[in-house]
Amino acid sequence: MGKRSIMRLSLAPLVTVIVVGSMLLSGEDLKLPEITFENIRDGFKNTGRWLTYHGDYSARRHSPLTQITPENVSRLELQWTFDTKLPTRGRGFEATPIVVDGVLFITGSGNYAWAVDARTGNALWSYRRQLPSGLTYGGGNIVNRGFGALGDRLFMATLDAHLIALDRNNGETLWDTTLADFKLGHAATLAPLVVKDKVIVGNSGGDMPTRGFIDAYDAKTGQRVWRFNTIPARGEPGSETWSVSEDLYWGGGAAWVTGSYDPESNLLYWGTGNPNPDYYDENRVGDNLYTASLVALDADTGKLKWHYQFTPRDVHDWDANQIPVVADLAIGGRARKVVMLGSRNGFFYTLDRLTGELLSATPFTDSKWAREIGKDGKPIVLNTGIVPPGGAPETTTCVPDNYGGTNFSPPSYDPERRLFFLMARETCAVYTPKRQEPTTGRLYMGGTLTRISTPETEYSSVKAIDPIGGKVRWEYRVGAPSMAGVMSTASGILFAGNQEGDFTALDSATGKKLWSYNTGANIYGAAATTFMLDGRQWVLIPSGIKLLAFTLPAGK
Repeated sequence: MGKRSIMRLSLAPLVTVIVVGSMLLSGEDLKLPEITFENIRDGFKNTGRWLTYHGDYSARRHSPLTQITPENVSRLELQWTFDTKLPTRGRGFEATPIVVDGVLFITGSGNYAWAVDARTGNALWSYRRQLPSGLTYGGGNIVNRGFGALGDRLFMATLDAHLIALDRNNGETLWDTTLADFKLGHAATLAPLVVKDKVIVGNSGGDMPTRGFIDAYDAKTGQRVWRFNTIPARGEPGSETWSVSEDLYWGGGAAWVTGSYDPESNLLYWGTGNPNPDYYDENRVGDNLYTASLVALDADTGKLKWHYQFTPRDVHDWDANQIPVVADLAIGGRARKVVMLGSRNGFFYTLDRLTGELLSATPFTDSKWAREIGKDGKPIVLNTGIVPPGGAPETTTCVPDNYGGTNFSPPSYDPERRLFFLMARETCAVYTPKRQEPTTGRLYMGGTLTRISTPETEYSSVKAIDPIGGKVRWEYRVGAPSMAGVMSTASGILFAGNQEGDFTALDSATGKKLWSYNTGANIYGAAATTFMLDGRQWVLIPSGIKLLAFTLPAGK
């Protein structure tokens, strides 16, 4: 069939596709201006656009818009709902749409994608990738978190571990590049990050016997420019932190969350995943670099400039696939260029982004796993939560579950109020070891987890953290443990979601609830987007298999 063949939205299992291609619903190609690297670097200078997963390279998700204020946000009205009508298998939307001059570009589960009219919510074209049978990690975790954009092209990572380029104007495929062999357990679910003329991506599948990587591809041709392996090869620096040399080839460390970028230093900041197996393994000792770490890479070459490991020899599946946020702070009377990260291990970190020097690290949950960081930069562990073979727990058994003190859901940073916002999770779990041999293409879990579920031990709250010293300034409890993200605006509003589908506006300075709307479905891994269109500020939130758009009433 031709590239513009009609695509049927099938209710068959998501790993089986009958027809592939794009369907142009309007009959005419879109005609939008090309997106340049300078446009992306300028971030929110053009308030009618949202050009990256994070909104800008800093990953702050802090919009300069002020039309919607704490005083009028209660008048927000739902304008339209885009319903994908996809099967409900999986968690639904986790993507952030790219916004270009009145058109949204968004991806969904199963590597569907759409162009949507931002004024009406009507689809302009739709696309679905043909996926092979026998998917490994990609068959069990079918999400996608969005596009990258450059020129007239959109870039999407796929469940069969490919990177593809689509024509933004009609959804036609321009090139298709293999990242890795999906049969070994590889997949790709993140939103690509475009830097200069390169498309930066990382792999998923670290819970299978795979080796993590971060890649750069030429945006025009799809040819790979460089690769950084998150686990060093035998003999390379860091390999000595692995006790079993075979683990260097399947030790995990997947890089499945979109990083950030500092144009001034030309450094990429990217979190890496857990080592394998994700839970306790008596044979896997050492720090296991560069898993559960933040790595700073030269964007042109992929060379490692520095790293910081949050959880050495991670035995709880906590990883470091959280979003690093770039900012400038005055600390102790000195201007510091920093990168900040709320880690799954329950600590909030502020690091010098040029050198990796630790400036502060403070727990933001009530976990008794660890409460301080030692002089060597490692957590001082109070309780491993591990039950030794044939023995009782070492101390108390309550540590954060495998989803951690926070997760991959986007945080936000408000530089005017100097507050870092994230979705915190309070949970309690017991880990029990169980020896398991690695098997190609299958989950590789080194133990079992038992959650202790009570209202006192399991809940989430939005927390506002002072990045200098890490003190929690306020928190807003949202109910059951949530994976929703947050977004702030210059007018002093923080938008957040929760497990029950409540889309809520909070006062950024105080955490006071200002407005809420129940979307009818879980808000999972997604955060709000905002932009100006026709003189009005719009706010979008993905929820379940729908995308909802809000704005103030016309004329007000």
